[in-house]
Amino acid sequence: MTQVMQGVRVLEVAQFTYVPAAGAILADWGADVIKVEHPVRGDTQRGFLNMGGVKLDPLRHTLFEHPNRGKRSIGIDLSTPEGQEVLYELAKSCDVFLTNYLPQHRQKNKFDIEHIRAANPNIIYARGSALGNKGPEREVGGFDGTCFWSRSGVAWSMTPAELPGPITQGIPAFGDSIGGMFIAGGISAALLHREKTGEAVELDGSLLSAGWWASGALVSQVMETGQLTRNSMPTSGGSLRNPFMGNFTTSDGGTINLCMVSPTGLIEDTFEMVGVPEAAKDPRFADVPSLIENAGAASDILVKAFAQKPFAYWREHLKAMKGQWAPIQSFEDLLTDEQALANDMIVEVEGADGGAPLRLVRGPIQFNGEPLAATRSPQASEHTELVLMELGIEWDRIEALKSSGAIA
Repeated sequence: MTQVMQGVRVLEVAQFTYVPAAGAILADWGADVIKVEHPVRGDTQRGFLNMGGVKLDPLRHTLFEHPNRGKRSIGIDLSTPEGQEVLYELAKSCDVFLTNYLPQHRQKNKFDIEHIRAANPNIIYARGSALGNKGPEREVGGFDGTCFWSRSGVAWSMTPAELPGPITQGIPAFGDSIGGMFIAGGISAALLHREKTGEAVELDGSLLSAGWWASGALVSQVMETGQLTRNSMPTSGGSLRNPFMGNFTTSDGGTINLCMVSPTGLIEDTFEMVGVPEAAKDPRFADVPSLIENAGAASDILVKAFAQKPFAYWREHLKAMKGQWAPIQSFEDLLTDEQALANDMIVEVEGADGGAPLRLVRGPIQFNGEPLAATRSPQASEHTELVLMELGIEWDRIEALKSSGAIA
């Protein structure tokens, strides 16, 4: 497997998903990612064993596996001088320092940029935060539900005005996973910059900025025009400006999305594929201007046609259609999507319990068309002794550090 980050070493002092997700991507790409955890409790997210009513097995913890596969774990108590000294020794051997701790905690435990750069002036220092590293709220924490989803405008824009309140995010670590990919990309650019110029930069990402970028096309439109738009209530039917743009309900309650931004050259094929070829001969739909002028009538025909057959039929039958469309799938449906499976979207890692492999989602970038090979996430402090011995630390010192509680 091509490993574009082979030889790169990352020191991660982070927990939950947002920044650890960046570490997972770098590990997928071949980096040696050393995750620093508290020697007693580990990453706080290890204790999240009930998500939305779904109980998680601590040895098959998918919420933890997703952002932590492929790493090694070392237990260090960063509140102690001895633990801090071990961290600095690790930093000397690393290319990147990655953290999502708040600035007051970084200062208190002496792993802010000036402390890490004192140990290694050539290290890239990468921070992920809730709201950014500047401004009056730089010391305020948050999650993707508060910053990426709610504060960024995403929740408001996704919620139809007719509803009494905003819809919730619904997907765990949604903004975290997106934002983590952004940080991984930033680190990649920083490594290239260092190689070309010798300069080691510091970089920042935030959940708020991730939400803004993901919504950037609409935010820019609002800044330019002053006009706000938001989702409408779901219905079966096409747009009043383009009947080939909309969601259509199937006979069994499924939904097919048509997304033909330009119907040019698609009118006859679309009507034929949905089982109403006679509509293409109707003068009201003879060309694009006529189709748009009579969009309501065309939409009604499509609504009735889609309601004649079940979701599974349309999901298969429409594969031959020329225009753009998609089945609106659940994640359960996605697991049988042959196109997703053909592109190696699922990666298997060993289970910590020795049972069946865990199935995880690979990152969105693939190199040379090769499937991803990854290892499971580490158990808390699983690699402490191994990593410290690699640094050349003698066993007597390791035992003394363990006895003092500075490491696990």
